[in-house]
Amino acid sequence: MWSLSALVTVLLGLLLAGRTIAAPTCNTPSNRACWSPGFNINTDWENSTPSGTIRTYTFTVTEIDNWVGPDGVIKKKAMLINGAFPGPVIKADWGDTINVNVINAMTTNGTSIHWHGFRQLNNCINDGANGVTECPIPPRSSKTYSFRATQYGSSWYHSHFGSQYANGVSGAIQINGPASLPYDIDLGVFPITDWYYGAADQIQLRVNDRNNPYIPNAPGSPPASDNVLFNGSNVNPSGPGGSYYKVGLTPNKRHLLRIINPSVENTFSVSLVGHSMTVVAADFVPVNAFTTNSLFLGIGQRYDVTIEGNQPVGNYWFNVTFSNPICGRSNNAKPAAIFRYTGAPNANPTVSGTPPADPACQDQTNFTPIVTRTAPIASFTPSTNDLPVTFDVIGDATSVKWKVKNSSIAVDWSKPTLQYVLEGNSSYPPDENIVQLPNANVWSIWLIENLSPVPHPMHLHGHDFLILGRSTPLPNLPAGSPRPFNTAVDTPSLQTNNPLRRDSTMLPGFGWLVVAFKTDNPGSWLFHCHIAWHVSQGLSVQYLERVNNIPTAMNLAAITPNCNAWRNWYPTAPYKQYDSGL
Repeated sequence: MWSLSALVTVLLGLLLAGRTIAAPTCNTPSNRACWSPGFNINTDWENSTPSGTIRTYTFTVTEIDNWVGPDGVIKKKAMLINGAFPGPVIKADWGDTINVNVINAMTTNGTSIHWHGFRQLNNCINDGANGVTECPIPPRSSKTYSFRATQYGSSWYHSHFGSQYANGVSGAIQINGPASLPYDIDLGVFPITDWYYGAADQIQLRVNDRNNPYIPNAPGSPPASDNVLFNGSNVNPSGPGGSYYKVGLTPNKRHLLRIINPSVENTFSVSLVGHSMTVVAADFVPVNAFTTNSLFLGIGQRYDVTIEGNQPVGNYWFNVTFSNPICGRSNNAKPAAIFRYTGAPNANPTVSGTPPADPACQDQTNFTPIVTRTAPIASFTPSTNDLPVTFDVIGDATSVKWKVKNSSIAVDWSKPTLQYVLEGNSSYPPDENIVQLPNANVWSIWLIENLSPVPHPMHLHGHDFLILGRSTPLPNLPAGSPRPFNTAVDTPSLQTNNPLRRDSTMLPGFGWLVVAFKTDNPGSWLFHCHIAWHVSQGLSVQYLERVNNIPTAMNLAAITPNCNAWRNWYPTAPYKQYDSGL
């Protein structure tokens, strides 16, 4: 005869089988620096991560022609996750394991999903970069990604299959964890993205066409975005339709807002009329609180900020302001959302606010990470660790390409880099743009020199990088000329003692950038411009890090079933690869 207590114990065991129970939290409105026993804002998450639970999601990717978008305007080709844009928000706690089953229900396109900013320690096979870490998921097939939230903060996910995410294959990620300031209310994720009414592949083909640029006499120039959406909403800038996105503020409370730029091409500044913002995290890196009236966001960048509800009850514009058109322009000249205090009337704000100072397409670096890092520069040799970025016309003078070290990347969807590693084959094609990093746990320091006037938001997979230094931005681009790194003058100016680190930052037009990361994560990791049109045109390298350690760090054979499915389908695919594949 079972006792009641024994029966309860057995039932709980069955219900919780296979799950890891999250540790109790000490994270309260008055003490957000604490998370759980032994884990807080000062914990170095590269060395220690709390236990967590398992979070499971299912994403079904579909394609829809002539989809009526959130602003009421038809988009020629939409590709959506679970029928909506943006896709579902992934929510988890620091230390949780996230499993996402991605079902490709499209008929003519592959896909892959990259989890932007996640370290993926010893887990490169789940990074989601097709042609590098996997083959694309073919139509009528699926793949389950599994990775751990060793970091916390805010991020996003997106397709890495060409410029596909410009059709809508993206969404936000919220990883709850400690913060450097107390707050009362978490407002959640706040993605702000450019939006295009045309089909991404058709836009890309025209951007690639030297003879038909969007800006006359400027080959390779992209189009202005048709709109800018706030968490998937906005009014139609050219007529009726849509609505402003609204965020609620509570009087006399401190709010946490997670600002994300998951754009295709637009970079911009954000500001909230009548309010300041206090930054507590840059990308996935907690920083000492820093108060500002505006923030510039390159593509892929995130800021967790606190906002005080200390203004008169009313409605306030949250404004997006563009810098030089060379780093983003839109047919919506003044994109905005509404922040509304509890008790305010249902009305549009009446005060437009003052545009912030023009940052000249450059993000701020004057934030101090709470957990410190120092990179020695004794081994830094600019002549050998140099990645020059150039803009080029190739072949029959009809196409344009972006090149790094005079090579445009072009991955092979059917044979990703990790397939070479699995086979023990080191004969990598030159246009894979592979940079080998064989040594373990050493600082790898890189100089990127931009020989073009166009600023580039650069993103590194598998790591945060330290921003050791960069040239000052030029205010009147494209006017100017390249400013090469001067070893004698610029090397002493590099900041090596706990500079800002993050996974995305701006490479100045006609300028240079020096970044550093530690070779502590075996895998093949992309380092690329996050303008979708540019990475499609080749602006990327891949760091093949500790290739000899990759086979023992992860189960490389796990990529085989999906690659077999892709290779079986691709010969009959109606559309073949025409760009870098990324």
